[in-house]
Amino acid sequence: MRSSPGYLLFILEVVLLLGLVAKEVSASWWFISQLNIHALGAGVVCDNIPGLVGRQRRLCRHHPDVMVPLSEGVRLGVEECQFHFRNQRWNCSTLERDTSLFGKVMLRGSREAAFVYSISSAGVVHAITRSCSRGQLMHCACDPTKRGSGRDKRGAFDWGGCSDNVRYGSTFSRMFIDAKERKQRDGRAMMNLHNNRAGRRAVKKFRKLECKCHGVSGSCTIRTCWLAMQEFRLVGQHLKTRYNGATQVMMKQNGASLIVADKNHKRPTRSDLVYLESSPDYCVENSEVGSLGTTGRTCNKSSMGTDGCDIMCCGRGYHTRVVKQHYKCECKFHWCCFVHCKDCQRWVELHTCKGPAPQGLIGS
Repeated sequence: MRSSPGYLLFILEVVLLLGLVAKEVSASWWFISQLNIHALGAGVVCDNIPGLVGRQRRLCRHHPDVMVPLSEGVRLGVEECQFHFRNQRWNCSTLERDTSLFGKVMLRGSREAAFVYSISSAGVVHAITRSCSRGQLMHCACDPTKRGSGRDKRGAFDWGGCSDNVRYGSTFSRMFIDAKERKQRDGRAMMNLHNNRAGRRAVKKFRKLECKCHGVSGSCTIRTCWLAMQEFRLVGQHLKTRYNGATQVMMKQNGASLIVADKNHKRPTRSDLVYLESSPDYCVENSEVGSLGTTGRTCNKSSMGTDGCDIMCCGRGYHTRVVKQHYKCECKFHWCCFVHCKDCQRWVELHTCKGPAPQGLIGS
């Protein structure tokens, strides 16, 4: 058993952290992504995080090996979210040691919450499926249904290799992530369930058939094929497009389902994202709506897009300062096999958004 001072200090820090979490009523399964499960052990995680419902805790205890890719999947979703929203007022910021990972933005049924739920769900499916294919999980491996022969537009082929078991990743994700929402059954829970499912479907959508040819001189008279997930960036791009076209919905009077808020809009499919409330403008810091504001954010003076200073700074103006920027230059390839670059520097203008004017100065 490990008993080094460093490890004991790490355990003490985690115990204190879990103690702080216990005071938070908003604690959720997302918090698993902020813990080092390899070092702690899934048992410690499963038994000490408040906010998990009974089924989540049981799955956590019975499948400790899956908790590692599950936490990796959440981080994958967060990174993808931050990539796609890096140039917008809401940039998918996470708050350090916040039990809901995204602060109070998750309390609103906005488009942003819809994207977070869908990309998190997709990330978990992707990470668990990848672990299955790598043989890292006890109860799943390659897709067992991809056996025998198949056919595509090029003709017949034999199933072989290791097809990604997206079915297992999707099923576990649904059982674990959806468990809490299924106990609520209110409008927000229905919204979350819909967007969780859209995320899972996005991973299934972006799979491709990969094949290896066999025959004399690679003639490809026989093909062995397997179904593989594509890079997660494609899933993120797809869900970002769904975010842009998300449908506003509301609770049906009988409380049994969601309906479109505007009758002139089409009914969303299972792959679309849905939201309940309009988004705030995210211009100023407001903890009640989950906005961190854009004060101090870097903007592009010459851009007319969302990263431009006019839009990013919400018309408040911006500060300009000249800073020294380091970069690699005069790179040369040397045989064999490395690239050598010089360290260069240049002075560039950096623009950052101003904050709101003090109340007493308005109109003065």
